[in-house]
Amino acid sequence: MSIPGNTSLLEPFEKVEDPRVERQMRHELIDVIGVALCAVICGAQCWTEIEQFGNAKKDWLQTFLKLPNGIPSHDTFGRVFAAINPVDFQSAFVNWVKDVNGVFNDEIIAVDGKCLRGSHDRASGKAAIYMVSAWATNNRLVLGQVMTDEKSNEITAIPELLHSLVIKDCIITIDAAGCQKKSAAQIREQGGDYVLALKGNQSNLHQDTIDYFEIASKDKFKGIQHDYFEETDGGHGRVEVRRYWTLTQPDWLAGIEAWRDISMLGMVEAERHVGEKISVEKRYYIASLKGDAKQFAKAVRGHWGIENRLHWCLDVGMGEDAYRSREGNSAANFAVLRHAALNLLKVDKTKKIGIKAKGKTCGWDHGYLLRILGQASS
Repeated sequence: MSIPGNTSLLEPFEKVEDPRVERQMRHELIDVIGVALCAVICGAQCWTEIEQFGNAKKDWLQTFLKLPNGIPSHDTFGRVFAAINPVDFQSAFVNWVKDVNGVFNDEIIAVDGKCLRGSHDRASGKAAIYMVSAWATNNRLVLGQVMTDEKSNEITAIPELLHSLVIKDCIITIDAAGCQKKSAAQIREQGGDYVLALKGNQSNLHQDTIDYFEIASKDKFKGIQHDYFEETDGGHGRVEVRRYWTLTQPDWLAGIEAWRDISMLGMVEAERHVGEKISVEKRYYIASLKGDAKQFAKAVRGHWGIENRLHWCLDVGMGEDAYRSREGNSAANFAVLRHAALNLLKVDKTKKIGIKAKGKTCGWDHGYLLRILGQASS
């Protein structure tokens, strides 16, 4: 797919294997992907809307797509994306991100799972789909994703996702569900650092860390290598004070040697004031960082931001929770289209409006849509 005056936009996607029988191929695969991506950028949330977009924009789309037999039907879009190998499509997406944005260094990459609530099929007994995504918190881009049918399977999805990424010199943050020895070891083997949240799934280590901080704080950290950072923010009647401590002598904790290159323990104390009500919450972490509390705070904040900067955009701006199709690989592959569209919309800084408004503007203004598409080929 090429747009006037630019090189190939979707060259990595041209390597996706076409799952169809050749005699049944009325539409080129790259055309199907190209129409779908343009439609999703403009706000399409299902195959029917993608077909409607294609028919409305057919003359314009033919300026850079072949479309020898016109716009595919919504059934064709659904069948093709249900049949495409999601691993191939995900790999093409990862390569596309690298081509467009290069390889990130010194990035904080948040890895987190999200439930596609609309994909729950009560009639067939199929559970909702979970997408485990990698989010570049500084550049605010999706780097990759893997689908799983159960939240518990995030544990197996995370290593697969990490393998597809270049994480050298990056900090990887994972919530408690993915706090696993194998993930810590893999991150270090790939040249990254980790910050992993602790909860009940690592009950002994979690409790030992709590006890360590309680003992240290009672003595005001006397004789213990530590660092401290504090920040305050608020608005709309809410004030939150966050305090970060790091301890860099975890060697005495039982079983600590099983965690690859662990070098610090972290604690975050969030004190929230809403009117006259005050609440305090403490969270605990392990990390391979050097113990800089300010760096630790930046990593933790970055991970919290995935909810507002990725998940909220996908739900409110792109209707992800409303997506209901469970046929074949359609849910996983539609998620790739959403993430590709979201990346392109977020990179554009020419309009100071939200993601949903940018998408609508693309639908109204071919010039702006070409600008969005051109970011991937400039």
